[in-house]
Amino acid sequence: MRDKTILLVEDNPDDIELTLRAFKKNRIVNDVAVVRDGAEAMDYLFCTGPHADRDPSLPAVVLLDLRLPKIDGLEVLRRIRADERTKLVPVVILTSSKEQQDMINGYRNGANSYVQKPVDFEQFVRAAQQLGLYWSVLNEPPPETRG
Repeated sequence: MRDKTILLVEDNPDDIELTLRAFKKNRIVNDVAVVRDGAEAMDYLFCTGPHADRDPSLPAVVLLDLRLPKIDGLEVLRRIRADERTKLVPVVILTSSKEQQDMINGYRNGANSYVQKPVDFEQFVRAAQQLGLYWSVLNEPPPETRG
């Protein structure tokens, strides 16, 4: 399962480190590509800009924060769903937002899942384990998204 990349779209350095530590603690060995704003997420997914030379295979899952610089998470989600190349890639909104409207908007725009980031590290480790195992091991992606 190591060949399935997880794309983490997160601007908070503490949340990035927490996510990576939680994956490591849970022995989730997938490559994790980290991008820090919505524009870089678009560049990564569509192999443009600084990511023009990367392997064009799609990630197994996109873990997407909502509050991002340059292009917000909901707009990233809209663009993912609007493009034939990426419309079937699983997208999990991983956010600290407790706003019900954020959840509604996420699902309306095609999110596969909505996970509120736990504040407690041990709870976060458990959530990361479940996310990593489900999306990178158990979930069967559509044939069009396989590398």
